[in-house]
Amino acid sequence: MSHDRDHAHHLPVPIDFGRRFAFGMAINMIFVLIEAFYGWQADSLALLADAGHNLGDVAGLALAWAALAAGRIRANDRHTYGWQRGSILASFINAAVLLLLMGGLAVEAIQRFTVPAEVQEWPVIVVATIGIVINSVTAWLFLAGSKHDLNIRGAFLHMAADALVSLGVVIGAFIILGTGWFWLDPFISLLIAAVVVWGTWSLFRQSLHLLFDGVPQEIDLASVRNHLLALPGVAGLHDLHVWALSTSRYGLTAHLVLAPDSAAPDQLLGQAEHLLHEEFNINHVTIQIESATYAAQCELAHTHENSACPGTMA
Repeated sequence: MSHDRDHAHHLPVPIDFGRRFAFGMAINMIFVLIEAFYGWQADSLALLADAGHNLGDVAGLALAWAALAAGRIRANDRHTYGWQRGSILASFINAAVLLLLMGGLAVEAIQRFTVPAEVQEWPVIVVATIGIVINSVTAWLFLAGSKHDLNIRGAFLHMAADALVSLGVVIGAFIILGTGWFWLDPFISLLIAAVVVWGTWSLFRQSLHLLFDGVPQEIDLASVRNHLLALPGVAGLHDLHVWALSTSRYGLTAHLVLAPDSAAPDQLLGQAEHLLHEEFNINHVTIQIESATYAAQCELAHTHENSACPGTMA
């Protein structure tokens, strides 16, 4: 017996996030233009690098917004899961692009060490201070959704990291004013790259893991297995699979083997669904109920090429 129910009470992304994305993109794009202009005027690699990074964040916000919208497209006969996985793909692309940009920044900074350039520090201080405010406000816009959605979390982490980076630029500029150590400009650029790579690597690793249907890090598969086996009337479990439908929703399939004195299958299905939702926030559940006799046939079939019960025994 197979039962598939998609509960509507999963943890949602707030409905006003579209406006937050639009506002965040607008103020950051304005800041990118200001920062790039004054970075060019002041000949500050750190400021130009931060402008390029912020431009990448604008593109990243746009991609995350598009993925959020795509995830709300209703499923149809050609896309039976809809476009929910777009949020995972957006997270991966955002992380990969940022890592590439920071690699280019590190190369440029290393080259600048050989010929340090004089930098006009006051424009750097003023513009970077503005950046602290703008990046902090943008990060705050995504704070609420960052707890439950990897896509939103990526936007939050990037903007929060940018605020810290801008703070570092301001501190470095004041030090240069007092010491004349212009080599600090490429040094700070390297620190910027290191901070962004450190903050982005986890997002890159998690999104790549989910793209290949890895078990989400929030889900303890052993605990899921033990909870299902502990249900009254369950004699066994196999073919247990858990994966991410999107960056905030999870799916599960499993075969439950009934004990001879088990309750009605419908009652067991209800108990399993409630358990998976309440304990693990898994809301898209497909469970096959089978007798011990049928389960034994499935186990035997695993040793043959034409198995009637695909997957490995759990």
